[in-house]
Amino acid sequence: MGAPEFEQTYAAAVPELSTAWRAAAVSEPRLLIVDGTLIADLGLDAEWFAGPEGLRLLVGDVPDSRPTYAQGYAGHQFGSYSPVLGDGRALLLGEFVARDGVRRDLHLKGSGRTPYARGGDGLAVVGPMLREYLMGVAMQALGIPTTRALAVVATGDLVRRERPLPGAILARVARSHLRVGTVQYAAASGRRDLLRGVADHAIDRHHPAARESDDPYLALLESVARSQASLVAQWMSVGFVHGVMKTDNTTLSGETIDYGPCAFIDVHDPRAVFSSIDHRGRYAYGNQPVIIQWNLARLAEALLPLIGRSPHELDTLEGTTLPEPTEAAVEAATDVLVRVPDLYDETYLPLMARKLGIDAVGAGEDLRGLVTDALGLLSAHHIDHTRFFRALANGAARELFTDPAPFDAWSQRRAAVLLGDAEESAAAMRAVNPHIVPRNHVVEDVLTAATEGDLGPFERVVEALRHPFEDETIVPELAEPAPSTAAPYVTYCGT
Repeated sequence: MGAPEFEQTYAAAVPELSTAWRAAAVSEPRLLIVDGTLIADLGLDAEWFAGPEGLRLLVGDVPDSRPTYAQGYAGHQFGSYSPVLGDGRALLLGEFVARDGVRRDLHLKGSGRTPYARGGDGLAVVGPMLREYLMGVAMQALGIPTTRALAVVATGDLVRRERPLPGAILARVARSHLRVGTVQYAAASGRRDLLRGVADHAIDRHHPAARESDDPYLALLESVARSQASLVAQWMSVGFVHGVMKTDNTTLSGETIDYGPCAFIDVHDPRAVFSSIDHRGRYAYGNQPVIIQWNLARLAEALLPLIGRSPHELDTLEGTTLPEPTEAAVEAATDVLVRVPDLYDETYLPLMARKLGIDAVGAGEDLRGLVTDALGLLSAHHIDHTRFFRALANGAARELFTDPAPFDAWSQRRAAVLLGDAEESAAAMRAVNPHIVPRNHVVEDVLTAATEGDLGPFERVVEALRHPFEDETIVPELAEPAPSTAAPYVTYCGT
């Protein structure tokens, strides 16, 4: 079968928003890990990827006749706008159509400086690249939309960080790398053709139903809002903290991207922050639903010149500059944004009902209170998020409370709206409440070992995380929070 048949439809559609670039040479590439399951799912050739040609592709060593691109984008980082960010250390090798008929990107991370590098060295090291591989596997197994790591390759070069560390390149698969920041970048150009080109490409690739709307660019906004609200609701259900929800990390496809300073909470705490640079808690666990609404507002601002105008009307406008937004466009976009909490609840409340074993329809207006009060109990009593839900499914949640009286009172309310009988409810709960998640202390231990050359513990954890809902696991530590004596967990961007 050989190499994937690559295209570059995005670069062809809006060439001004990408820069043709080549990966930096590496000294001694060596495959650290490759996701054979993902390769099989995509219909790619596992044997080819394991061979010398596949290895060259995975470090960007491709023929001159095959173009590769660094993509430009803007973004709001911690609320501040950066007009030019882009792929500072990444390259789009190309797009291919997988076995399921869906077009995907194959993208490198850590492949050297690009024109968007902003002073960085463009390189990456083994630990953070393996973290992204591990997190992608875990999120996929939990049923949460995510980009995936196809492989991680050691470069044979040392990279200067706090100390010299072994370099690595990640090969990432995504439905695309279009972001809210991509649309912001196009809008900032002031050119109608660039903004429309990005919007049309996003519609065709991810939200084709919007094309049938009388107002396709408003429909695009609403479709992205729905997919992102649903994504964040799923994060919240499993206790995932992205850590850096910048607009350039908010995809138009609705996939999770960029597993930098991410973590899973142990004790349920809405204020939980792990990122070393999030000093004010902007991207705290409990803030994520609000932040996604804020990010979507930035997307709405960028799309405003197109909203309310049909493709035919845009074709008839003179010149190349963006038209001024209309008052009706502002009102229509605002209406979408104020409905983001409702779009979030469309996923969140039914999902939490299943996690709690509650009949969502039968609970009616009491559902929100039952969910909120359950989470309040976890916070007040310092209960582990993952263990509570799994224990509830197994009838053992009461044992987690030193003072069980508040839990007993909540349980009486829940008993009135159980989903079926006790056995049916428990089975339904076990199907959505994982026994294991990527526990931060375990992840750090195996990444440290891998950086030092021992991939065995990492591979065992990855294999365990492929089966999060099974009662037994090959890594029991993944079912337990960090020891109470452990220092507060801190994550870093890995740049």
